Amino acid sequence: MEYSHSDAELIEQPIGYWAWAAYKAVVTRTRGALAEKGTTQPQWWVLAQVARADRIKTRAEVSETLSGYLDAGEAVLAEEIDATIAHGWITEDAEGRLSLTPAGKDFFDEVALLQRELWAERHAGVSDEEYLTTLKVLQRFIHNTGGHAWHH
Repeated sequence: MEYSHSDAELIEQPIGYWAWAAYKAVVTRTRGALAEKGTTQPQWWVLAQVARADRIKTRAEVSETLSGYLDAGEAVLAEEIDATIAHGWITEDAEGRLSLTPAGKDFFDEVALLQRELWAERHAGVSDEEYLTTLKVLQRFIHNTGGHAWHH
């Protein structure tokens, strides 16, 4: 791969720009691939929360867990949960409990495979050590600037 600058020049590059550019590239690619499957990234998050849960979760629990994801917010998540129900991938009972349908299980499996393929695409040429260092550095930047990520 050809880099944008020499190592000496890269040291002086702004982290904000490069973090934003990486975010934009990854999210754009992910959302485009999901759109080809007929879903959105927030719908995938909802589906994954329901499909991977070790117990049945309520709409409120799923919404609370996901509300910090890329600043989705509760209003967007309510719409996306409704859309996921409308697609027939999950159901909601009178108490707000969300359950996976057989069609939802099939779709989840299909999109989970896509997500694994996208992961491999993003990580091509990046070792686990490099990835771990990158995440630790980004978390240090968040900490150093008084920011908060979902894990705080």
